[in-house]
Amino acid sequence: MPDEKPTPPTSAAKAVHHLDPDRRTNVAPESRWSPRTPSGWPSAHVADGPAWICARCGHDWPCPTLRAAPTDVARRATLIPEFARLTRRAIRDLRGRADGPTPPEIVKRFLWFMSLSDDEARAVALRLR
Repeated sequence: MPDEKPTPPTSAAKAVHHLDPDRRTNVAPESRWSPRTPSGWPSAHVADGPAWICARCGHDWPCPTLRAAPTDVARRATLIPEFARLTRRAIRDLRGRADGPTPPEIVKRFLWFMSLSDDEARAVALRLR
């Protein structure tokens, strides 16, 4: 179709592009994260490094709204690869800051939907460095 125009970025994508326009944003596919999708995931609760603060509510990301979304076994299986990638970036961005979290704390924060012990979180953090 010759008259088709490219789809403009979502407001969620625009919210994080002001940080670094060349950096890939952490906006999950709209099919899972539209304003309040049938799957229950809130949209526009996105963030990007180096601060990892929610663009919508200003809390540490993943924010309480995102964490409150239901996560069943099937959904967790789809979240693990994406959030592992985000966790790796967050560890690189946040570790070593004066009042920043430790790598195991970052792992527990970003992989909230998994029950990780301190030792498991430490092992994951070492693996993702």
